[in-house]
Amino acid sequence: MRASDAERERIAELLREAVAEGRLDMDEFDQRLETAYKARTHGELEPLVQDLPAPGSAVALVGSSAPSPLGGSAANWPARIGGPATSTGGFALWGGFNRKGRWTVARKFTAFAMWGGGEIDLREAHFEDREVVIRCFTIMGGIHVTAPPELNVEVRGIGIMGGFGEGSNEDGEISPDSPRVRITGFALMGGVGVDRKRTKAERRRLKEAKEAELEARRRHELEGPDDGGSGEGRKKL
Repeated sequence: MRASDAERERIAELLREAVAEGRLDMDEFDQRLETAYKARTHGELEPLVQDLPAPGSAVALVGSSAPSPLGGSAANWPARIGGPATSTGGFALWGGFNRKGRWTVARKFTAFAMWGGGEIDLREAHFEDREVVIRCFTIMGGIHVTAPPELNVEVRGIGIMGGFGEGSNEDGEISPDSPRVRITGFALMGGVGVDRKRTKAERRRLKEAKEAELEARRRHELEGPDDGGSGEGRKKL
């Protein structure tokens, strides 16, 4: 069956997500993306994504009713929910604590900082349950929470001679498959801040993927539609 422009775009979106997660290197991404934009049939598109762990089959991804896959960290939420917690809390007194990288957040995680600070990074974290509560308490201290843009985060806290709330936010659509994280507590003469942003590595991969996509699209437009090798279908510069 002949492939449509919308189907080629869906495959391109899946390839962008794969390179953002590190499943494809830039050379593989560039080659597959160029092939996707030149593809004329479903049979040419399907092999480009057969080895990528995406929901559904390659045929479903190129179907006219298939939704575009979510980008960035939203792709693997089901695999990141469940399993025993590796940490149930953090404590800082005249010092600091941090939870970052690949760790599993408990259903109820309690953080306390007094004359010190704490860092809670959820961008690569797993979650013990789909519903998670993170309780943050500070007295003349600070706690900073970093979450990916696609994570469902609800911030409810009180600041007394201090602050409790959200800071910078990168663009991103909340994923319906993500866990629900409620951040509560209070800050007394201190602060609790919540930022939504991607990791530097993910931002770099997304930027490189976008640049490679633009280059592949430009080459495709210059070459024109495939005319079976006759060369008559190419645009003249």
